Amino acid sequence: MALKTWKPFLTVISLQFGYAGLSIIAKFALNRGMSPHVLASYRHIVATIFIAPFAFFLDRKVRPKMTLPIFFKIVLLGLLEPTIDQNLYYTGMKYTSATFTAAMTNVLPAFAFIMAWIFRLEKVNIRKIPSQAKILGTVVTVGGAMLMTLVKGPLIPLPWANPNDIHQDSSNLGVKPDLTKGAILIAIGCTCWAGFVNLQAITLKSYPVELSLTAYICLMGSIESTIVALFIERGNPSAWSIHLDSKLLAAVYAGVICSGIAYYVQGVIMKTRGPVFVTAFNPLSMVIVAILGSIILAELMFLGRILGAVVIVLGLYLVLWGKSKDEPSSFSDMDKELPLSTPQHVTFSSKANEEMDTKDASVVVISEPNTNGVN
Repeated sequence: MALKTWKPFLTVISLQFGYAGLSIIAKFALNRGMSPHVLASYRHIVATIFIAPFAFFLDRKVRPKMTLPIFFKIVLLGLLEPTIDQNLYYTGMKYTSATFTAAMTNVLPAFAFIMAWIFRLEKVNIRKIPSQAKILGTVVTVGGAMLMTLVKGPLIPLPWANPNDIHQDSSNLGVKPDLTKGAILIAIGCTCWAGFVNLQAITLKSYPVELSLTAYICLMGSIESTIVALFIERGNPSAWSIHLDSKLLAAVYAGVICSGIAYYVQGVIMKTRGPVFVTAFNPLSMVIVAILGSIILAELMFLGRILGAVVIVLGLYLVLWGKSKDEPSSFSDMDKELPLSTPQHVTFSSKANEEMDTKDASVVVISEPNTNGVN
């Protein structure tokens, strides 16, 4: 029973490990000359190839009819995250570092909360302490992001980091680090990402098939991001060259783990927990990236960025605490979607359809209470 209740938490935490790996691999590929726009295009081409067969076969009997409003939502979903956010995210990473990028994306839950509040996907009553905690946490999170951007502070010496190696690869490629420019690009990208998460939650209400929706998002994202990449990289065909190196690894890893699997998993979870819960665990990714980035990429750690990251974490968990207290019953909702293995009686009733060759079957499921004393 406890494992079932904690399943969504463990799943979202696993996603953060996946995102942390992407930050390291993508930064490594960008430092070696990969175009951020081409990476965004290749990422979703790979994601489409990976997820489409699963969606085609597993959803073929339950896939709803595609309507024009749903199609327009999918087009917008493909534009928000796969195209705009990914292009801005990778470009901002190229101007900064993997650790800074991961820390800046911690403003995502705050943006997601504001949008969920606006679209009434999140309950807020400013007279109650839990709702006040969510609002205060949102403000603190944004303040922490500004602290990270504006205050550098003294260098924290780490035995494995060499100050002479910082941004060495980027400098050799003529890319001058620009913290402010990178932070602005990442923040705008996070705004689009938050919009994507909320719109995905809205779309799932009218198109409740996570696999098929993920496949359509990846397909639309690959088309739109490829158009953007072709426009920006026009006259530079070498930007599309890819070999068995870090560039290919970045495209495959990002496509399979962080688009194909991540879009599907977060869609399943947000049906019961909402968009704010899905985004509330981003600080874990920042911690992982900070450790791996300083070791693998020799990124330097500054006191101002660490303090800003701590403030962001405090703000985010104010939001998470407020959400848990505001809706305590929701923390067992996942068990309803992922039911326990209790005995069930299934009865079928069918009737002939005079206008169609197929049969319309209805299923009634009656669960027996568990009398064995075993959860």
